[in-house]
Amino acid sequence: MKTKYSCCVYLGNELARYAFGDDHPFGQLRHSAFSKALYKKALDQYVDILKPVMATQEILELFHEHEYIEKVKNMSKLGSGFLDQGDTPAFTGMYQASLTVSGTVCNAIDRLVNNEYTRAFIPIAGLHHARRHTAAGFCVINDCGIAIEYLRHKHNINRIAYIDIDAHHGDGVFYSFENDPDLIFVDFHEDGQYLYPGTGNITETGNGDAEGTKLNIPMPPGADNELFMKLWPRAEEFIRTSKPEFVLVQCGADSIYGDPITHMAYTEYVHKHTVTNVCRIANEFCGGRVVALGGGGYNLDNIAKTWTAVVSAMIDVDQA
Repeated sequence: MKTKYSCCVYLGNELARYAFGDDHPFGQLRHSAFSKALYKKALDQYVDILKPVMATQEILELFHEHEYIEKVKNMSKLGSGFLDQGDTPAFTGMYQASLTVSGTVCNAIDRLVNNEYTRAFIPIAGLHHARRHTAAGFCVINDCGIAIEYLRHKHNINRIAYIDIDAHHGDGVFYSFENDPDLIFVDFHEDGQYLYPGTGNITETGNGDAEGTKLNIPMPPGADNELFMKLWPRAEEFIRTSKPEFVLVQCGADSIYGDPITHMAYTEYVHKHTVTNVCRIANEFCGGRVVALGGGGYNLDNIAKTWTAVVSAMIDVDQA
């Protein structure tokens, strides 16, 4: 059933609960910074605001190993310790929060496949570092990987484009699908010589039958809009040539100038430009279906202006 608006945005305290405390870079205020900006700019008048949805453990295990999810459940009850080597602390309710992030992303996929909307944005999502067997880099689960597996298992959609403009390389997605020729991967990130996780070399283009289906574009510290715009046409042609059936975009705001843990110098224009052009490609090849995921970002002002720019792009693309 087609709705009034072409775009939906998911907001709710349940999503905000995926956070590691107010003294941690990934705190609950990230959600409210975006939400307040969305309403202040009156973008709520052009989208449907939807509530978060919880997944099942079965959905998490489309991507993650059963033993790892059992570990998450147990540590969620304890609320202490680390899930990895020290980057990702456990917190009480972590399992339920992970179910909510994943369930919300999958609900967005369902709604787009069912032609209720053509585009969706989930601010607290895009947890691209977790691997199938472990957490990593503030990411308890990998909703991006779950989304890819869900599209295939639930909707029989195989050829998926994943575009990532977070400052950090989306290693949990890349290495999980490195041998998968139907996962088209494009990632602009700060060069791994200078920033976690230290991966994403330009020579990493996929293995075996998947060779040439992955495009890693490491950027030097201080990379700005001008450099991004110079390199973007190659990425756009790469995506267009793949003729995707569905598009996922990780819109991390930590690549914006002034983020406290990265060294990039984009403005929000990069994110609006990327999403606008990705939506146009989706309009051409897959009925406009784009799910955008907030990703990283640890400067609240940057989150507010960048993610509202993403939503504006998703609203405006058909009117341009």
